[in-house]
Amino acid sequence: VQLQASGGGLVQAGGSLTLSCAASGGSVRRYTIGWFRQAPGKEREFVAAFGWSGNTKYIDPVKGRFTISRDNAKNTVYLQMNSLKPEDTAVYYCAATTVVWGRVTEDNYYTYWGQGTLVTVSS
Repeated sequence: VQLQASGGGLVQAGGSLTLSCAASGGSVRRYTIGWFRQAPGKEREFVAAFGWSGNTKYIDPVKGRFTISRDNAKNTVYLQMNSLKPEDTAVYYCAATTVVWGRVTEDNYYTYWGQGTLVTVSS
């Protein structure tokens, strides 16, 4: 499966963005799709995941602000980001895995990756 991430941009603190992860060559329903981010000078970190069965998982700093969803008809997974903070500034990546749900926060288990999309939140 090939993944195409898009939707990044520059936004003021408190604003919103929606990232899209469009899949081709395979159905997103067969995979867990994760969003990861990498801030300057930091390691890549897990942000959220949408499981093939509809489960969702978020890291604590984004709970209540970010929502991950899936549109089967469009073969796309979205990350709606509200109440953005400067610390959300990073390159965001989407990725696909078939690993068991307990491992979905671990990036080394993801096989397919999209290119990154830059999110910049100004204070």
